[in-house]
Amino acid sequence: MKLLISSLLLNPARGRSALALLILSLAAGLALPPPARGAELTQTIEQVKPSIVAIGTYIKVRTPSFLYTGTGFAVADGRYIVTNAHVATRQLDEEKKEFRVVLVSKDGGEGQIRNAELVAVDKDHDLAVLKIAGDSLPAMKLGDSASVREGRQLMLTGFPIVGVLGFHPATHRAMVAAITPVALPGITAQQLTAKAISRIRDSVYRVFQLDGTAYPGNSGSPLYDPDDGTVYGIINAVFVQGTREAAISRPSGITYAIPSQYIREMLRDAKIAGFE
Repeated sequence: MKLLISSLLLNPARGRSALALLILSLAAGLALPPPARGAELTQTIEQVKPSIVAIGTYIKVRTPSFLYTGTGFAVADGRYIVTNAHVATRQLDEEKKEFRVVLVSKDGGEGQIRNAELVAVDKDHDLAVLKIAGDSLPAMKLGDSASVREGRQLMLTGFPIVGVLGFHPATHRAMVAAITPVALPGITAQQLTAKAISRIRDSVYRVFQLDGTAYPGNSGSPLYDPDDGTVYGIINAVFVQGTREAAISRPSGITYAIPSQYIREMLRDAKIAGFE
């Protein structure tokens, strides 16, 4: 800056040229938009929220009639809902005419209850698919989770702590802090036979460890790109922590997500099309 001032004093023409170049350089730098500005985040959240549903069971004579179990999100043709298996496979009381349902919220108004049929379960990855009655919801696109690297910024939307916060989808940021095995093998050196090693290799898969906290009710929430809403994983606040952190009974500040590749595999196995 001192050199620029001196140049203006000693040689005004040359100094003005230098000043013009500096202004152009600064303008070019300011013209580069930062990734996912506030306005873009607002648009992505508005795009995603209609795809998010609350999952539970319904008994007409029960108080409350709707018993919440977790979050889910629409895929494929908008009538299929992906969630965690532990959210969707609760045993129903047939004598009391208990039904599996989802709660759909439109425009922030009162939720609409829809019947839901369990069509596919992947217990190994704690995943499930429901098919809902009625009109289709806006479907979320599934991305390639193999492209996700540590340090990537993602977002999640779901229904945390429904008993306190109510049925209002909340969105949180989450960075991929690590890509780590879902379970650490508790096995001694004497037990490391060829068969045991093969079993560990086949059963242990990698999950996303996030730096955001998922609370009870967030299980089944989509983990998605803040720019376009593409899903790269599904939050699992119970199953993975129970495997890796059995001693933790409260939110630990660490959250896990199952990569979307396993959602894609489950949908293919169930012959559900249109999720690409």
